[in-house]
Amino acid sequence: MRRALELAAQGRGHTSPNPMVGCVVVKDGRVISEDYHHRYGEYHAERNALSHCTEDPAGADLYVTLEPCCHYGKTPPCTEIILEKKIGRVFVGAMDTNPLVGGKGVAILREHGIPVETGILEAECRAQNEVFFHYIETGRPLVVLKYAMTLDGKIACESGDARWVTGEVARRHVHGLRGYYRGILVGIGTVLADDPLLNCRIPGGRDPVRIVCDSSLRIPLDSQLVRTAGDLPLIVVCAQEAGSDAEKAWSLEAAGVRILHSPGRQVDLSWLMETLGQEKIDSVLVEGGGTLNASLLQEGLVDRVYAYVAPKIVGGAGARTPVEGQGVARMAEALTLENREVLTLGEDICMTGRVRK
Repeated sequence: MRRALELAAQGRGHTSPNPMVGCVVVKDGRVISEDYHHRYGEYHAERNALSHCTEDPAGADLYVTLEPCCHYGKTPPCTEIILEKKIGRVFVGAMDTNPLVGGKGVAILREHGIPVETGILEAECRAQNEVFFHYIETGRPLVVLKYAMTLDGKIACESGDARWVTGEVARRHVHGLRGYYRGILVGIGTVLADDPLLNCRIPGGRDPVRIVCDSSLRIPLDSQLVRTAGDLPLIVVCAQEAGSDAEKAWSLEAAGVRILHSPGRQVDLSWLMETLGQEKIDSVLVEGGGTLNASLLQEGLVDRVYAYVAPKIVGGAGARTPVEGQGVARMAEALTLENREVLTLGEDICMTGRVRK
């Protein structure tokens, strides 16, 4: 199962909104095939592995990180090929909570006389597909807050200069996150201040869907985001009651920008997450400023945090911080992270964890 988890990880960033899944086929103590789910819309791990065994897999053991599917979607059900190849036993990491599966895959195999053991390295298998399980169980994307700050908690100098807070190793790690999470979200303040491109700049990485909260459609037509909208998806979210320039909206759409109209005078962030979920965007990396970060945290929408900390001190009473807004009144009310992990990235460190709800 540990080998199956290693295989599954090779699909990272390319299977969304499907899960990452790995599969190993063992006969007489020998691995006769192994594979994983490579890309959304292509064959699943079990079918990939069973299609190129080095010998007849009849009677073999099959290890898979997620319960085999039993329904027709973009590909045939995996239970079908497991039965067809006369697999002897099946070992499952985590059960699939998708209502289309939800125990039915295991039930079908058992009904046909195949012994199935579940819960093998279940915690590791669920953790690997944190995005999938969150999305399938809530209908909303997993919201991941990312920021980089100095040792004294600043994301920029008082002058506004922010290049660069962290070093190259940490910045490369961020691009790995961009290649993994399906969407990337910023506020209009970040666009006006930095003119970002918000793409993934690592070999083989997948560019995220770029999303901008912009209540009054202030995004410049000559910004990098708009100029590349024909090649990289860009969604601009404005507020219905804020009023917008119809000619500006037309120009944005002509450039390839998709405009979403949120109810209210400001972008309704809860509505936005529901809408993105309906668009099959299963995860969103937030790279905004302190105002957007504070709003998301205040509304309880953040699920995970990546906080990069550089060994630098810049000072400045007016220098920006990662989370602004009013904040909490008492330390006991502070949000805390659980299931924490600390990474060393060159000279910088990164703490990540789930927000305790």
